[in-house]
Amino acid sequence: MQKSKDKMSPHPAVQAVIDLSAGAFGGTACVLSGQPFDTAKVKMQTFPTMYKGFVDCFVRTYRQVGFQGLYHGTIPALVANIAENSVLFMSYGFCQQVVRRLAGKDHSMVLSDLEKAAAGSFASVFSSMVLCPVELVKCRLQAMYEMETSGKIVRGQHTVWSVIKGVLQSRGPLGMYQGFSSTLVREIPGYFFFFGGYEFSRTLFTQEGKSKEELGVFPLVVSGGFGGACLWLAVFPIDCVKSRIQVLSMTGKQSGFLKTFYSIVRNEGFTTLYSGLTPTLIRTFPANGALFLAYELSRKLMMKQFES
Repeated sequence: MQKSKDKMSPHPAVQAVIDLSAGAFGGTACVLSGQPFDTAKVKMQTFPTMYKGFVDCFVRTYRQVGFQGLYHGTIPALVANIAENSVLFMSYGFCQQVVRRLAGKDHSMVLSDLEKAAAGSFASVFSSMVLCPVELVKCRLQAMYEMETSGKIVRGQHTVWSVIKGVLQSRGPLGMYQGFSSTLVREIPGYFFFFGGYEFSRTLFTQEGKSKEELGVFPLVVSGGFGGACLWLAVFPIDCVKSRIQVLSMTGKQSGFLKTFYSIVRNEGFTTLYSGLTPTLIRTFPANGALFLAYELSRKLMMKQFES
């Protein structure tokens, strides 16, 4: 079995802070590089018949509300990604230790790609708890214009606070967790493929006799993009249902996960569940490439402080 090359491991509490901080850097890089594509994804998932494709969505959004329309929801997206990835990568480090124990490996043994994928899947349960409320706000802001013009709501909410206030007034604190079950259903298998695809790609790039930690910028970016593509191809229909629930629940009539899923398939066809896939796949390479690049480089920089 391959041994870890770390000469000295930091205290578990310090390691958790390093993983949390590196995840925050990664989440910031992810949003700044891919937000317009995420906005197009949410609009096309929620109103699949309103746009001919993602280019049409981009152009019409720009004409209707300007360039800033593509960045609606950026603040909650930043909060969502920083919070999610901070908790995700901190939990990922902890879950790797759990997987090591379950696999009967000591702390110096490097996990296989499959074991790291399992650790990422476990970690997503914790990140979902902080992701769901902020993603609810993000999705509503991104699709607010369409909700108004389609007549589904009379008057929209165009700021983060107004959306939060509206949810709390109509549903109470638990209203912030509308779409939580579909978030879990998406995240648990999704992050198995996310981390599995990332680690598998890094393995392919790693030359014999060398460590994954020695890989340069290009392999990290490509591997991050590949991991993101694996995630979205596996769980995109679930994400479509989640977006519908979180946006259309503004009307107070939206059903739960299974009823929404069956309603989409029955009334609009199965292919509707893949509305918005094109901008998502285009976004995944720069966004997730930036995510893992920022995570790995910042983590490596912080870890160097504890090498003897």
